[in-house]
Amino acid sequence: MNILRSERAGAIILLAAAALGLLAANTAAGPAVLAIKDLHLAVPGTPLDLSIGHWVADGLLAVFFFIVAVELKHEVLVGELNTVAKALSPAIAALGGVLVPIVIYLGITAGSGYENGWPIPTATDIAFALGILAVFGKGIPSRLRIFLLALAILDDIVAILIIAVFFTTDANLALMAAGAAGVVLFGILSRLVGTRYRMAVIPLMVVVAAVTWSLVYLSGVHATIAGVALGLAAAHGVGMRARSVLEPFSNGVALPLFAFFAALVAIPQVPVTELAPPFWAILIALPVGKVIGIALGGWLSGFIGQGGQKRDLSLPALITAGSLGGIGFTVSLLMNELAFADNPEVSAEGTLAVLLGSLVSMVLAAVLVSRLARKHRRVNLRNEALAKSMSG
Repeated sequence: MNILRSERAGAIILLAAAALGLLAANTAAGPAVLAIKDLHLAVPGTPLDLSIGHWVADGLLAVFFFIVAVELKHEVLVGELNTVAKALSPAIAALGGVLVPIVIYLGITAGSGYENGWPIPTATDIAFALGILAVFGKGIPSRLRIFLLALAILDDIVAILIIAVFFTTDANLALMAAGAAGVVLFGILSRLVGTRYRMAVIPLMVVVAAVTWSLVYLSGVHATIAGVALGLAAAHGVGMRARSVLEPFSNGVALPLFAFFAALVAIPQVPVTELAPPFWAILIALPVGKVIGIALGGWLSGFIGQGGQKRDLSLPALITAGSLGGIGFTVSLLMNELAFADNPEVSAEGTLAVLLGSLVSMVLAAVLVSRLARKHRRVNLRNEALAKSMSG
């Protein structure tokens, strides 16, 4: 199980799952695998009747968002976002990393009728970004990892808000209220885990979480929001323990299955010139928009505050963080599915654009992280040699 907690292993598994999905869709096995994805599984005695693909995207992915919410709460309470001063720089960088890709996307798709895909390039895949940092970042300053973690979490907050606001259709207020009550009950139960009722409370929490997810799904709100709400409602200590238990499942099952099914698209047999505008908008906005937006936002944050505050990261480090931020992958794939749910052809092209744009960002990030890590290793060696010579 320890290997499934590794950021490096998680990124490799995720990439392999996506590659396998893309490969499967473009072989003779493609139709059979797509048929499995579209196979419906109903829960007897309930209105729940989803395809396997939707069980993965709406159900298993809620586990991932639960973990994200728990991490967010931890960072706000005791971590790198627990003061305004700490959160300022990554918050402004995250804002830039959202706004610039949106501007690029809308600029390219203006007048095409596909402007509704603007949320797709706003996301950062925290698992992939930290995985690349783990693989290529030996010797990298810890403050860059902390900055990236805070940036990615804030980026996920934006993604969660976008999903909740822009991808909620025909909301049933009564079911939403029932789901909210489930979240409150879950939070109350989580605070009883440390009591003598522990053995009864934990199974009850699982049942309440499942019922709450069902209510949120049936209400018309995207079901992953249930994962977010439950993660935020859980008592801090209980949430962190649940995160530890669920992390191997999320990294080894939930995210790879989602990546596999999301990448299960046939490569469009059309000339490059006939690809829809969203393809080019996503392909450019992810690697280019994220680098410009995050680097610019991080740089500008150094001038905000009384008399300007000391910049934590150099411009090359901010550009490196921007390249890591361009790895949209999981959340961008989800946004693409939601934005173009009624247009399978454009959705397929959008999926390819997310994969290619994220791949470009991965390669760029690997190069920049390696260079930055080598530089810091040389500096550390020089400092160590200088310290030895002075002590000698």
